[in-house]
Amino acid sequence: MPDQDSKIDHYVLEYRKTNFEGAPRAKEDQPWMVIEGIKGTEYTLSGLRFDMKYMNFRVRACNKAVAGDFSEPVTLETRAFMFRLDASTCHQNLRVEELSVEWDATGGKVQDVKAREKDGKGRTASPANSPAR
Repeated sequence: MPDQDSKIDHYVLEYRKTNFEGAPRAKEDQPWMVIEGIKGTEYTLSGLRFDMKYMNFRVRACNKAVAGDFSEPVTLETRAFMFRLDASTCHQNLRVEELSVEWDATGGKVQDVKAREKDGKGRTASPANSPAR
């Protein structure tokens, strides 16, 4: 971090996707994406996707006249947590399909449950089957 009386005006952050673990390779297929004009020493990069396993980052400080050298690149992993929702056990107002989940304020499952109760295939009085669960 620079001293308080430093002449640093802003920072430039560059990042790129890669599929390689460890140190960045000399020849990468992906171009560096550039974010300029960062005024602080912290920055939140939003909009990242979990389509690549690793990402390379590097930063450099700039004053009004010149830009310094880039830092040594750092490689970070962008792990994704995979899970599935079960349509038969989820909340009654959730409509779960193969690749989507939608909130149904009318409680779409309530009509299904009532129809099954008419056929004698409804829920029992067990607390495990309670809608509040």
